[in-house]
Amino acid sequence: MAEKLSQSQIDALLNAVRSGEKDLNSPAEQTPEQKYKKYDFNSPRKFTKDRIKMLSGIYENYSRIINSRLNGRLRTNCEISVESVEEQHYYEFANALTEGDVLAIMDVYVKDKLHEIPAMVYIGTTTALSMMDRLMGGEGTVDSYSHKSDYNYTDLELKLYEDIVEDLISVMGSSWENYMPVRFTYSHTDVNPTMSQIVGLDETVVIIDMKLKLANVEGRMSICLPGEILMTIFTEMNRNNPTRRAAAENKADEIFDQLRDSSLEVVAQLGGTTLTLSDVYHLNVGDVIDIGKSKDAPIHLEIGGYRWFSGRIGVHKKNLAVKIDAIYDQAE
Repeated sequence: MAEKLSQSQIDALLNAVRSGEKDLNSPAEQTPEQKYKKYDFNSPRKFTKDRIKMLSGIYENYSRIINSRLNGRLRTNCEISVESVEEQHYYEFANALTEGDVLAIMDVYVKDKLHEIPAMVYIGTTTALSMMDRLMGGEGTVDSYSHKSDYNYTDLELKLYEDIVEDLISVMGSSWENYMPVRFTYSHTDVNPTMSQIVGLDETVVIIDMKLKLANVEGRMSICLPGEILMTIFTEMNRNNPTRRAAAENKADEIFDQLRDSSLEVVAQLGGTTLTLSDVYHLNVGDVIDIGKSKDAPIHLEIGGYRWFSGRIGVHKKNLAVKIDAIYDQAE
C-alpha cells in the first residue's frame, strides 16, 4: 500500500521545489547494489592461501629444474614458468581435455609409502610433438595437422612421450625436499583420459599450470594433484613439525664425519718453464731443463688447483718429503 503524505509534508516538498533544493525531473538516487561472492557449500575450499603459496614456490623451483634438463636434451633454449596454482574440481581439469590428448599417470610416495590415488601430468599435443621432433634430430617444427583436437599419437610417438614425461617426473620430488620426503614415479600413459575416471569429478584438486616456450612453439604443461594426496602430505608435515625442525638442525658434524675419510690430492710444484715444440722434440737422456729457481727456493703445495702452503723439499724416512713453512690465509 502506498504511503500517504500529510499536509505538512506536502508543503515542505513544494517549498523545496520552489527553492531549487529538489529537482523533480532528476532520477531518483539509487544505492549501488552490493555484490557478494557465491560460496560453494558442496565443496568448500580445503587449502589456505599459505598452502597454495607454498605449492607455488615448490613448482617455481621445479620449473627451473626441468628447464635446465630440457635445454640439454632438446638442444635449444626453453623458457618454463608457472602461470597459476589453483584449487578446482577435477571435472574442470577433465573437461579441458579432448579425446586425442594423452595423460601421464604418476605414483606418489609420501615418506616411501605409496598413496592409493595417483597424480597426473598433461603436456599439450603441439608442444609434445615439437619435443619429440628435437629428440629425433629435427628442428622442432610441427605441421598444421598436429594442431587439430582429434590428433592421435602413433606408437612411436607414445614411446617418445613416455620417455619425456618419465624424465620430467623423476625430478619432481627434489623440489619437495625442504618440506617433506615426497617421491613421484611414472606409472603409465592414459591415451583417452576423457573416458577414464581417475578421480571423482567433484573431488578437489590443485592444478599447476606451466607455460612452455620452445624455439618454434609455445604450449602448456599441467600438473593435477588430488586433494587427498595434499591432505596426507600436509598432515604429515604438521605431525613432524610445522616449523620444519629437521631443516634447522645443525648437521655440520655429520657432514664433516663423512668428509673426514675422503682422499685429497696434494701437489708439490717445484717450478715451471716454457719450451718450444722443437726443443721438446730434440730432448735426450742427460739433458738439463732450467726451471728458473734455485735449489733452496721454497716450493708450493696445491690442493684443487689452488696454492694453500709453501715449504722446503727434503727427505723423511728415506722418502722425498716437503716441510711446510707457511700457510696462506686465502687460497691463491
